[in-house]
Amino acid sequence: MTDLTNAGESTSAFESRPRARLALPFSFIEPLFAAVDCALIVAAGAVGGMIYQRAVGGNVGDAGFYAGLGLVASLAYVLVAHFLGLYRLNLLLEDERDGGRVWASWCLAALVLAVLLFLFKSGGDASRGAVVCFFAIGGATLLLTRWLGKRCLRSALVAGTIRGRRAVVIGTQAELAQFARGDLLTRFGLDEAERIALPRNEVPRLSSPNAVQHDEALMKRIRDAAAEEIVLALSWSSPQDIEAVLDQLRVIPLPVRLLPDRAVSTVLRRQTSMPQRLYMVEVQPTPLSTLDRLAKRLLDMIVAATSLALLSPGLVIVAIAIKLESKGPVIFRQRRHGFNGKPFVIYKLRSMSVQEDGGTVVQATRQDPRVTRIGRLLRQTSIDELPQLLNVLQGDMSIVGPRPHALVHDYEYGSMIANYAFRHHVKPGITGWAQVHGYRGGTPQLELMKRRIALDLWYIDNWSLMLDLYIMFRTAFELIRSRNAY
Repeated sequence: MTDLTNAGESTSAFESRPRARLALPFSFIEPLFAAVDCALIVAAGAVGGMIYQRAVGGNVGDAGFYAGLGLVASLAYVLVAHFLGLYRLNLLLEDERDGGRVWASWCLAALVLAVLLFLFKSGGDASRGAVVCFFAIGGATLLLTRWLGKRCLRSALVAGTIRGRRAVVIGTQAELAQFARGDLLTRFGLDEAERIALPRNEVPRLSSPNAVQHDEALMKRIRDAAAEEIVLALSWSSPQDIEAVLDQLRVIPLPVRLLPDRAVSTVLRRQTSMPQRLYMVEVQPTPLSTLDRLAKRLLDMIVAATSLALLSPGLVIVAIAIKLESKGPVIFRQRRHGFNGKPFVIYKLRSMSVQEDGGTVVQATRQDPRVTRIGRLLRQTSIDELPQLLNVLQGDMSIVGPRPHALVHDYEYGSMIANYAFRHHVKPGITGWAQVHGYRGGTPQLELMKRRIALDLWYIDNWSLMLDLYIMFRTAFELIRSRNAY
């Protein structure tokens, strides 16, 4: 696999390339070259047939028939060229002449066409001279466009009009040294948005309690990069280092992949049968695809908007009752962690005489003196949660998802419960899988919180629109039972 230095461009030229507003996705390059070849071969078939028929008979003949032959030949050519690796990005970037492989693919495609004409007894319909003319024009066109396409591709890479998947690259300095920015794009289809070099000899200690401040800074850099995925450049021979870094990345709802280390890359550079990006190991998948998130968001908007429209008169009456019973705002605000661990302000109808939001937040208990008379009714029926429909419309929450906890509780349980941070891979919800199984209200015992988290993680792993609808249906019956609500 060659870097751009082998393609006539310096690495520094690539590093300083401007970023184009409109850029061709990296994944489109190989299909684009194949599509262009198909179109050219079909056109060569029609042109070849017309030229020959015009030369010998004075008329253009049946151009559609020869275009059909071109279509058959194009499909055969693309399959053979793909098998020979002609659409591999490393070959497209190399200055090495690959005309021999182009001609070999084209000859095999012509042979396939001849065999099909014989099997379907259509040889008499095709003029041999027109087929020879088609073969000559098609071969010359493929060679010329191959040469022009490779030049345009290298120029586009330097100009920044081809983009890969935006990625944050995290690793040790020794492993990062083998991956230049251009190398990541050409070998793996990655557009480096941020590079984070881990301090020397600090990888195994990343999960230690005294590394919390360092972790927060790391999470901020990753979120600010607006990346589509995270890639790790770590030694494969040190699985404990990989696990230590993954422990810190579990709060980020992005796929995490492991790049080949120096030892593996040495072997991969000698093979050309498969794209090197296939050798990246996915060590943390993303729970919901882009289409899944879009469908879930659409459901949230419909349910939230409809519910607010229907419940607004009742909410006004409740607000007046809260204001008459005790002093303080009608809406209680508290900071919570949401999707990707980002903090947001959650809305609730005030049900207590206190408004805790800081380093100490005490969970409500049975017969809690802080709960007002109106508040007790609101909490038992979960009416106090209805203002969170506004959070749903704002995009901070979903109708169904893991219930968000106060910031101080997130920090506390995150250090005691394994995989707690996975809850932030989806938006928090007004109701959830844990709530319809009776885990509402306070969690005075750590074991109760562990069971709730286990149910939340099951929901994330098994999400579907039908599951969301089922939980909404179950929630109505759970509200009637009012268990663990106080």
